[in-house]
This record gives sequence, structure tokens and C-alpha cells, in this order.
Amino acid sequence: MRDVLLKYLPERAVDPCIELVKQHQVHLKIVNERVTRHGDYRRYPDGSHQITVNSNLNKYRFLITLIHEIAHLAAFETYGRRIKPHGVEWKMTFQKLMLPFINPSVFPATLLPLLARHFKNPKASSDTDAHLSVALKEYDPGTDKNYIFELPTGSVFRLYNGKIFKKGNKRIKRYECVEMATGKVYLFQPNAEVELISN
Repeated sequence: MRDVLLKYLPERAVDPCIELVKQHQVHLKIVNERVTRHGDYRRYPDGSHQITVNSNLNKYRFLITLIHEIAHLAAFETYGRRIKPHGVEWKMTFQKLMLPFINPSVFPATLLPLLARHFKNPKASSDTDAHLSVALKEYDPGTDKNYIFELPTGSVFRLYNGKIFKKGNKRIKRYECVEMATGKVYLFQPNAEVELISN
């Protein structure tokens, strides 16, 4: 397992992650990219646990995702299965499990202040923390995608599912964008990745 995880995790995080996987008796599967999620946790009727994490994540996002999913399992085991998936109990568990990793031997110095801020009150997805998501993206291989916040108002862009939108004004945190085919207005996170068609 160590050799496999060395490909996906920062080196100093490998052994502590293996310990967590063994401690919680998790079947860890590294799977092909899923657009809608980085990872997930399932408990099967026989009581066994499976966590899946996307193979295309950079090392730092992979680590955050793995600990996020282990935190689901640990929170359910500690507090029972009636808790909210991303409620207070999960947040406390995620913070506690993540804390040993938030140091310069695991993460680059540029990410540490953003991680410290994020983990004061972790969200259901690191993607909803725009600052952290953009900083993590710096460690991905290059792509031809843009963030919505980078595009000028009025730009036309395409989503991963082929739908085409026009960027409108910013509402507090998110951008109003009109789907060209239907005229419906949708709200987009500033760090949503899209393919620019025209400015």
C-alpha cells in the first residue's frame, strides 16, 4: 500500500494515512475522475467501510479528500449514524484528524495559512472555499480551463457537460450566469472551472 500511496500523497503524510486506514479498517479505492466529487465514503450492510478518492487529484487535494472521508467514518463511529453528514460532529472530527498534517513538512508554506483558516470551520467541500481551491489548483497539471472570476462580464463559456452560459453580475459571493439554451439563471462559485468560448 505504501508504494501506491507515495504516488498520490505528500511523502510525510503516507505513513500516518496508512495508520488511519488500518485503524478504521477501510478498503481504500483510487478511482477514475468523477466530475461531481473528489471522493466518497460508504458503509456496507456487512459493516465494512469503503472510501474512494479520485486518482487525478494533486497530492495536497488527495490528502485533504482522504482525511475528509475518513472523518465521515470516524464521526459516525463516535457519534452514531444519525448525525448530519457535514454537521458539527464531522467538522470537529475532520479538524482533529487534519491537524497533524497542517505543517511545513507536509504542505507548502503558501498553503498553510489558507488551510489554517479553512479548518477553523471546514466546509462540505474544499471547492466552496474559493481561496483555498484556487491555491490548491496551482499544484495541478496545466489545463485550458479558466475560473469564472477571471472572465470578463458578458463572456460565453462551456461547462464540462457541454451546456453554454453567459457570465452576468456578481451577487455577494457568486456569479449570475444565464444558460444560453433556456434563458435560466444559475449561480456559480467564483472558482468554478469553465472553458471560455468568447469574451
